[in-house]
Amino acid sequence: MLAAVVIGALNATIGAIMKVVTFPFAVLTFGLFLIVINASMILLASKMVSGLNVYGWVPAFWAAVVLAVLGMLIRSIMKDE
Repeated sequence: MLAAVVIGALNATIGAIMKVVTFPFAVLTFGLFLIVINASMILLASKMVSGLNVYGWVPAFWAAVVLAVLGMLIRSIMKDE
């Protein structure tokens, strides 16, 4: 639970700043660069939370992909109501 709070706080602060600064890269890659930013936030959170262990960029990347897909599914379910 603490890891989710830390990841959310990082995405709301540092992640938001990084997304604004790297906006041209996000446009050029059709938004796929945002997954790299989210993966870096997951890696940073793993260094801050002792119980969260992420072993490198590849697992962080796939975790960011899973979080993005889950977010899309939740938004599509909530939009229908």
